[in-house]
Amino acid sequence: MNGDIDESELRVGHVHDHAAGMTAVGVSLKRAFTQMGVTRTVVTLPLLNQRHGFDCPGCAWPESQGRRKPAEFCENGAKAVAEEATTRRVTPDFFTTHSVADLADKTDYWLGQQGRLTDPMVLRSGATHYEPISWDAAFGLLSDELNDMSSPDQALFYTSGRTSNEAAFLYQLFARSLGTNNLPDCSNMCHESSGAALTETIGIGKGSVSLDDLHHADLILVVGQNPGTNHPRMLSALEEAKHNGASIVSVNPLPEAGLMRFKDPQSVRGVLAKGTSLTDVFCQIRLGGDLAFFKAIAARLFAREELAPGTVIDHDFLARHTHGFDAYQAQAQNVDDAELQRATGLSVDQLDDVADRFARADRIVLCWAMGLTQHKHSVPTIREAVNLLLVRGMIGKPGAGVCPVRGHSNVQGDRTMGIWEKMPEPFLTALDDEFGIESPRRHGYDTVDGIRAMTRGEIRVFLGMGGNFARATPDSEITEAALRSCRLTAQVSTKLNRSHVVTGQTALILPTLGRTETDIQTSGTQFVTVEDSMSVVHRSQGRLSPASTKLLSEPAIVCRLARATFGDAHSVPWEKFEADYDTIRDAISRVVPGCENYNDRVRGRNGFVLPHPPRDSREFITTTGKANLTLNELAYPTIPEGRLLLQTLRSHDQYNTTIYGLSDRYRGIENARRVIMVSPTDIEQLGLHDGQTVDLVSEWETDGRIDERRAPAFRIVAYPTATGCAAAYYPETNPLIPLDSVADISNTPTSKSVVVRLDSAPFELHAGQRREPQ
Repeated sequence: MNGDIDESELRVGHVHDHAAGMTAVGVSLKRAFTQMGVTRTVVTLPLLNQRHGFDCPGCAWPESQGRRKPAEFCENGAKAVAEEATTRRVTPDFFTTHSVADLADKTDYWLGQQGRLTDPMVLRSGATHYEPISWDAAFGLLSDELNDMSSPDQALFYTSGRTSNEAAFLYQLFARSLGTNNLPDCSNMCHESSGAALTETIGIGKGSVSLDDLHHADLILVVGQNPGTNHPRMLSALEEAKHNGASIVSVNPLPEAGLMRFKDPQSVRGVLAKGTSLTDVFCQIRLGGDLAFFKAIAARLFAREELAPGTVIDHDFLARHTHGFDAYQAQAQNVDDAELQRATGLSVDQLDDVADRFARADRIVLCWAMGLTQHKHSVPTIREAVNLLLVRGMIGKPGAGVCPVRGHSNVQGDRTMGIWEKMPEPFLTALDDEFGIESPRRHGYDTVDGIRAMTRGEIRVFLGMGGNFARATPDSEITEAALRSCRLTAQVSTKLNRSHVVTGQTALILPTLGRTETDIQTSGTQFVTVEDSMSVVHRSQGRLSPASTKLLSEPAIVCRLARATFGDAHSVPWEKFEADYDTIRDAISRVVPGCENYNDRVRGRNGFVLPHPPRDSREFITTTGKANLTLNELAYPTIPEGRLLLQTLRSHDQYNTTIYGLSDRYRGIENARRVIMVSPTDIEQLGLHDGQTVDLVSEWETDGRIDERRAPAFRIVAYPTATGCAAAYYPETNPLIPLDSVADISNTPTSKSVVVRLDSAPFELHAGQRREPQ
């Protein structure tokens, strides 16, 4: 019941060929009833993603602007709500029973299953157990450390994507009032590569499509993405597009059930029939071969244009709105097709088929997620994808555009609100003018650079606004040592996680309200706002009684910390902001571009859509004033003899670092997480066997020598992945990703291209190796 499941009983079944269906309904209800009880489930789930309810704490997929379904949520959304709205509680008595050392030995699943945190807690220097602390004393402790720093840059302010717009705006305002831009966030580890590539090419680091565009596209490419697990409501949009005549191409190293067939449990077709077959062409690409894939399609488009001039390339759009076409065309036509096939692992027939569909389509949407963003060459890969769309005139056109699918519910909104270590000058100027502060201009640390700074002893205070920094980040041993080097670590959290047991000399747990809960301040009941993956800003208001009377909202936590740190005479009206969130939104309307009349517009039926110049008017605010076609040299990972290329991924039973259970149902893997999926061909060639236990050893070249990371005791599972490639779950595999293995330009960890060997020999420590802590 409380998460103490024996993982040794691994069961491997068949790989599913469809997603959702009545099984998903049954699983959703079972998890909800177990965590919340029947009555609480009946009250809560109907409010999820409804206009009068609260936004899902899971993914950022948008809701319909028209009529919404009675059950406007997916299986994993129901699990996320059940985890937050659980009736289980972690009280001070729990911490009396469990020392930090005891908790450190528990699995991530066990920690998460204990329930909601109820009281602020402190782990004092040298203590073995957390103990209760009042809110005033907690803020005093934290503010004393902040005020005692020799430089504001000795503090690091991390944010997860669950934080509301109001909390995010206040959080960055606090950090900049203090004098630092050290604002790393979870986006640094996921879509940072997308933002970098899109800003350079089209002038804005966000997707350009609406949900309606997706419904009316006639070709949709889904690349490096598993919607069936990570954002299942996307399957409904793909089904509608399919019914409207769309063709869908899936590009992925693994076959994923959600892209094969969708059985909508809210339709007759999904319940009584076979559902809807989604993918027309499945390209089982090799990991990291996507840049070569886009180049192969481009070369074929130009070849088709030569055969029938004026029928493939949108010359009018290119002449009016783009820069760099001639140089791009020359590079695109000068490729070695045999090498492109080797890099992708795809046949000539498959590449020709996709190119034909691309050439024929009038409305093309290109969707992607972490499969594109977490490689060394991720930014060039996404730039090359944009090149393809520009050549066909597919930006700023109904039913067409770029669609990077964000993986956390408000990660895009947090960035809009200023959670970024490199916010542009106009934003900082507006912030200073509004509040009479002097924001620092020197760029701060992102996530990877923040860990490096901690490792160097430069960070004294770490504050995490949500998330699970210790488990979300790469190179676990180094990251944990970095956190332990801080004088104080503080975590604003709803539930227990690994970051509460990997602490600085002193540690605070600051328990906060969840999305599902009522937020009452002195002016009355409050609501917050979020931004979805398609730039729609809308309200969210919880209805449940808080899990504890001692919880504070995230905005209240920031405001009270600010008052403790700066005093009541500070130029920012922190007390007013805490009392009435409308005052926060009024300030946002004067600082954040596109948020004018915020309070009025967000109270509309569907909220409002932020401006997007390329989408709205084919205006490209780039260095050239046009959309930029870029030159990207071919790059793809090479795999040494006897090694595999590993991608880390989610199980169907988790969301980011939150483990809901041990059932990866669609992949047929039950009751285990320390597994590695390897093709039968590779298993045989490596002299191993299905079911064998091995250590995973990553190899990373630094300064002319091979550095290693090790994650012990993984079971091999024969699986239909691309040959030469393997897959395993994170965060268990995060220890394998070296801190310095990052994407060029974006600095994102390369979690999708880790060179590993499968070591069946007993472990022996060698020079240069680092082993995962037990």
